[in-house]
Amino acid sequence: MSPLLTSLLLTFGAGAAIPLGGFIASFERIRPRWLERELRHFIIALGGGILLGAVAVVLVPEGQALLDDSLWVMLALLSGGLVFFAIERLLGLRRRAAPQLMGMLLDFVPEALALGALVALESPTVPLLALLIALQNLPEGFNAYRELIPLSGQNPVKTLRFMARLTLIGPVAGLCGFLFLGALPALLGFVMLFASGGILYLIFQDIAPQARLKKHWAPPLGAVVGFCIALFGHLIQGGSHP
Repeated sequence: MSPLLTSLLLTFGAGAAIPLGGFIASFERIRPRWLERELRHFIIALGGGILLGAVAVVLVPEGQALLDDSLWVMLALLSGGLVFFAIERLLGLRRRAAPQLMGMLLDFVPEALALGALVALESPTVPLLALLIALQNLPEGFNAYRELIPLSGQNPVKTLRFMARLTLIGPVAGLCGFLFLGALPALLGFVMLFASGGILYLIFQDIAPQARLKKHWAPPLGAVVGFCIALFGHLIQGGSHP
């Protein structure tokens, strides 16, 4: 299989987890209601944990290596956090109605860019990053569906069709990364660290506050489980400590 086709298939597969998560969420609500509420918060935290794991075991170590541990590492991380803050601020001023959806897209696009570029560079971390993107998109898609369904007039088909179209973002971003970032390793490293800074901002700004429930243990445990999933993928790949 050609590297270009590999890039397209991996980014499409990672994006396909978005409507899959929405499809799972489309089933009848769980009873009793307290269990449904706790499960939803657990899934939000699970996605946050996987995001944090992706940052810790893939994006930051790879980005550091590509930038030779220079001061650009700090600049990239800080700029990512600041830009994501500015985007959230702009969306907030316009009364955004879907923070889970916007957070999912904000982290998925740079990750897909990085994935496509890493395929071009034949990086050994490609399978792990693709898996982590898919695993984080699944719970994010689940929660985005629950967030979008009231906006669509409680129309599951309309909501799932919209989420299915989001799958195409992955191959488009992956193709751009493969064609352009693969030939510019330093820029790729900057993008990976930029995405890491933005993801860290989103975790503590949106995901962690939404995951918390008073007097409930499941949501914070979900974050730990999510991080462990990312670390397990890193370990079975034979990677060293980040």
